[in-house]
Amino acid sequence: MATTAPYLSEIEAPSRADVDALRGLTLLEFGTDWCGHCRAAQPAVAQALAQQPQWQHLKVEDGPGRALGRSFRVKLWPTLLVLREGREVARVVRPTAVQDVLTALVV
Repeated sequence: MATTAPYLSEIEAPSRADVDALRGLTLLEFGTDWCGHCRAAQPAVAQALAQQPQWQHLKVEDGPGRALGRSFRVKLWPTLLVLREGREVARVVRPTAVQDVLTALVV
């Protein structure tokens, strides 16, 4: 499995205003490095993004009380938010296959 970028800590993560101001296409991923579901999803996410290079990928560490995740009502990890111009257009929770992610990226 290829090494993936780490999740941004609470200090490094963008604010909700920063996310809302994003331009273009962004896949915003919430999870943690120690989560088994998150680790299992990484190959599918990486393969899907390799087929859709126009997408920016931001990985944000989530947890109880983390403002950004709560503002998007994230309850399970990983949760992938598909954003266009900072607005959510699709969501994938606990993807297990490349097609799960690709389907969301083409909305």
